[in-house]
Amino acid sequence: MEDGKRGRSMPMELLKYGLRRGHRPYRDIPATPDLRKRYDVVIIGGGGHGLAAAYYLSHYHGISDIAVLEKGYLAGGNTARNTTTIRSNYLTLPSIEFYREGLSLFETMSQELGFNVMFSQRGQLTLAHSDAAMRSFRLRAEMGKHAGIRAEVVDARTVQTLCPHVNMDFGGQHEVLGGLWHADGGTARHDAVAWGYAKRAAEKGVEIHQRTEVTGFGITGSRMTKLHTNRGTIAAGQILQAAGGMNGRIGEMAGIRLPIRNFPLQAMVTQPLKPFMDILLSSSNLHTYLVQSSRGEIVIGGGTDPYQLISTRSSLPQKEALATGALQLMPFLHNVKILRQWAGITDITPDFSPIMGASPLQNYWLDAGWGTWGFKATAVAGKRMAETIATGRVPDLLMPFALERFERFELLNEMGATAAGH
Repeated sequence: MEDGKRGRSMPMELLKYGLRRGHRPYRDIPATPDLRKRYDVVIIGGGGHGLAAAYYLSHYHGISDIAVLEKGYLAGGNTARNTTTIRSNYLTLPSIEFYREGLSLFETMSQELGFNVMFSQRGQLTLAHSDAAMRSFRLRAEMGKHAGIRAEVVDARTVQTLCPHVNMDFGGQHEVLGGLWHADGGTARHDAVAWGYAKRAAEKGVEIHQRTEVTGFGITGSRMTKLHTNRGTIAAGQILQAAGGMNGRIGEMAGIRLPIRNFPLQAMVTQPLKPFMDILLSSSNLHTYLVQSSRGEIVIGGGTDPYQLISTRSSLPQKEALATGALQLMPFLHNVKILRQWAGITDITPDFSPIMGASPLQNYWLDAGWGTWGFKATAVAGKRMAETIATGRVPDLLMPFALERFERFELLNEMGATAAGH
């Protein structure tokens, strides 16, 4: 009886609480303040990377006089337009070591930030449909083991054990011969990651300026002295560029030529279904990957669009391509409805690896060229770029990703690092 009374009175209590004159709603992120004339550090880009860098600078290096400038709304760019995959099973040793550290930071992120980022470490399975794919997976598995990550080649029977619902198509065009199992792979809630970093950085005094677009720069000698924005001009001691799909354009305004091309990257989700798939599933032949979200939706993604474009508009041809791959892997999804589709803007370098560290300007630092790998690098890129800014020295972990590698022809080829763009 008491429970019934309590249940009936709850809506009225909530209404009274909401209408109370003295009620002050708690804000995770303070309202956008007035733009001051100067900051110790200005970060261009209010996505995951920029917010993470602000957090690590303020919490670990004692630098809190920071302005994060975001053209749109908080984490509304690629951070809000990805499929949240986290992994470290790359091709080259520098990349594996980098993403291994990034994955380890995700494992403790909720405790670190005191903010639930819904990290779910359930493993990633990439399917092989040919002998050539199996050979390449053996190479990747050995490289991964050498670098200290969990990666192993599995046969067709193990694939069926890990994912009983996959269509093995024995003898067909896309017969599954085996796969690469990465037990450390997982997902996290993308907006929770961004808001967790933003909340903790703001508590230290970091200013987050939404609807603040950088329109130009002032350069004196070899230093960037001013940033022109739609809200006024500011000066900064150090500047970090972490603008996602806009990195190429921002670099041009700064007079820095970055080897970046932009392609849309699309994905979509189905209506919620009863949980049945607890791993991340990719296909190297079909350029398709699937993962079931915590709400039961099937997230379906693939490779980038085949043409260069700076646009977040989704398209019917890509929807058809993603649906075709998904139905080949799991034909029983044929009557499931698509709820929504979206696109992000990838900034891809010739070797499919990011650009991190110094620029031709003394006080201007780069966090760019992520292509389709950006979300999983949120924590490690933010941590290491914060270290770079605070100390003025690029850490060894980032040295292989320097912009100068293109002049030295010391490229890190990660073109075949995944079955699809994630």
